[in-house]
Amino acid sequence: MAVILILDDKSTNRNIYSRLAQTIEDNAVVHAFASPVEALGWLEGQCPDLIITDFRMPGMDGAEFTRHVRGNANGIDVPIIVITAYDDRAFRLSALEAGATDFLRSPVDHYEFVTRARNLLKLQRQQQQIKGRAQALEQQLRISERSQEELVRSSREALAQVIDTVPAMVSATDKDCRIVFVNAHFADFVNSTPEALTGKQLTDILQTNKPEFGHQVHESIVNGQRTHVSFEESITDISGTERAFLTTKTSMRAFAGAETSVLTTSIDITERKQAESTLRHIALHDTLTDLPNRRMLYNWIQQKLSSEHARFAILLIDLDRFKAVNDTLGHAGGDRMLQLVTSRLLGTVSSTDLVARMSGDEFVVVQASIKSPDDAEDLARKIIDSFSAPFLLEESEIRIGCTIGITVAPRDSQSVEKLLRYADLAMYQAKAEGRNTLRFYSPDMDSISRNNISLEADLRKAITQEQFELHYQPQIDLETGSIAGAEALLRWIRPEFGLTSPNVFIDIAEETGLINEIGAWVLKKACAQAAAWQNLGYGPLRISVNLSPVQFLRQDIVQLVDDALEATGMNPEYLELELTEGSLLKDVERTRQILQNLKRLGVRVAIDDFGVGFSSLSYLKNFAVDTLKIDRSFVSSLLAGSRDEAIVQTIISLAKSLELKVVAEGVESNSQLACLLNHSCDEAQGYLFSRPLPSHSFEILLKESPRYLVPKQNIAPKKVQSS
Repeated sequence: MAVILILDDKSTNRNIYSRLAQTIEDNAVVHAFASPVEALGWLEGQCPDLIITDFRMPGMDGAEFTRHVRGNANGIDVPIIVITAYDDRAFRLSALEAGATDFLRSPVDHYEFVTRARNLLKLQRQQQQIKGRAQALEQQLRISERSQEELVRSSREALAQVIDTVPAMVSATDKDCRIVFVNAHFADFVNSTPEALTGKQLTDILQTNKPEFGHQVHESIVNGQRTHVSFEESITDISGTERAFLTTKTSMRAFAGAETSVLTTSIDITERKQAESTLRHIALHDTLTDLPNRRMLYNWIQQKLSSEHARFAILLIDLDRFKAVNDTLGHAGGDRMLQLVTSRLLGTVSSTDLVARMSGDEFVVVQASIKSPDDAEDLARKIIDSFSAPFLLEESEIRIGCTIGITVAPRDSQSVEKLLRYADLAMYQAKAEGRNTLRFYSPDMDSISRNNISLEADLRKAITQEQFELHYQPQIDLETGSIAGAEALLRWIRPEFGLTSPNVFIDIAEETGLINEIGAWVLKKACAQAAAWQNLGYGPLRISVNLSPVQFLRQDIVQLVDDALEATGMNPEYLELELTEGSLLKDVERTRQILQNLKRLGVRVAIDDFGVGFSSLSYLKNFAVDTLKIDRSFVSSLLAGSRDEAIVQTIISLAKSLELKVVAEGVESNSQLACLLNHSCDEAQGYLFSRPLPSHSFEILLKESPRYLVPKQNIAPKKVQSS
């Protein structure tokens, strides 16, 4: 049973680390403290197996706390993980000199936290086992009356038997780094024998990428400056393959007489490092094209902006006539086209440039270094020319073009968001002027400005003249086939333009603050309609309403919802509010309070577009949510055995473990539905069942009281009247 001490002055971090620590192994006992003084007081009478401490704390930082722990008999050999947000080498050296064993960057990756802690516990127990057996052996040697030669011979044989049982490379070296003994695992790794290796220099036997650092650690232990140091290194095996190891060097003064020896234990962590690398790659790359995704693009541009004298261009590329490919060849054909486009782009740009996929059929090229805007124009024309050649897809020649918007940094801006938005504006200007061309961003793009001004003016009229209406898309219970609820979707009957999707005007509404009035209207209208349907006897029908991040952060949402419920008489348990991950994490403390107050009203909360925004899932534990909605980007190319299926399966499993409901958006094909059924998804919505319908059409659907026959094989779902 592992005893783990956690020290962090922030209660949120203590709770997270404590829960993670309890998953390291069964029956783990966790003692969490907010004060270093309290933790040190507890340590006087207790001996933990692992200590996890924050670096930055009031009164006593992590390095000073570590120094106190190493001065305590109960903490001298305990592994210590220091969690720090600092990337400065000085902070790491300070903690290392104090006796820290390992580091984690804050915010911590949960998988890395558990894996590293588990490895250190395993290593600690192996070392304790070795030390315990060695100390017992020393005691036997002291009371033995055998001759000195027999003592040496028998002790070496006994010690060899002990360490040969350990599944790690174990060696002991004298003060000059000459090998005293090695275990069988070590000898097998270098294709030798323990006897042949005795007396040789350790640095001559193992080829490591950190020979100088290892020597410095050895010297510091021999000189009594440190007692215990852990670090990661790469060691080359006899086949020439580099393998990753977690190496720990420990003083052996206690059973080597007056002269200090060094015990080195190295555990192979190659598979763990490969898994970490795979997870990082997935988090930063698009699953379809394997190009850097939006997150990596943002980080890359931000890094370029932070460099002095950096001058680069951003080319936002939008494919022309791509929708026709999707319509003709389906989404699978569209996906293949995007992969062909990726290959052509990579073959056109320089190896120093970055090619990323923004979303859909939009790509971004960051031209790493330019002397003048002419360089960016030359590259843009090369890309346009490369797209003029036809693509061969399914034995057909398909021609598409591209339109490119260009912005230059830092001339146009030193903000990542603004640079990408400016490139987007330039791209739309180019499309308006005929497509298959390029335009640089210019502050005086009159047509875009006029359009935005006109759009804002029309929006204000729409609010006063009630030009909006709601459409409702059914959400199907995949177990019963019945309609479990509906998502209320805003539509604008814009004069001279007709039915207009929110994609056209939502950004302007948020920028101008008009979203508050529009959102309040949507909420009240949806509640009134839901109450009317309930009064007509259509049963318990859940209505989902989207809340804009701007609306959520700027309005008193709790009061707004309370007023809408009271005014319409809607039962609150059938109202579900949909929030994006981004809106939840803008102000964590305020968000937590708002969600708690909403839950007191009795309404449900769903996370919309789940899985596309953030790698940290701590908010699922800290926030009061009921439902996860799988983003349509994962569903659109959902096939058995695909990466998207793995992601969807993970989301559903996560939701089940947290007792949350799962709704899949954008279900358009039987194969997508079959994958969702295989993984026990709760509900689904999409064109496979029904498009969003006006209220009167949706009411007709409710009157029919359909039961959708959810296919168990490749059969389209059918609508059946209930008896």
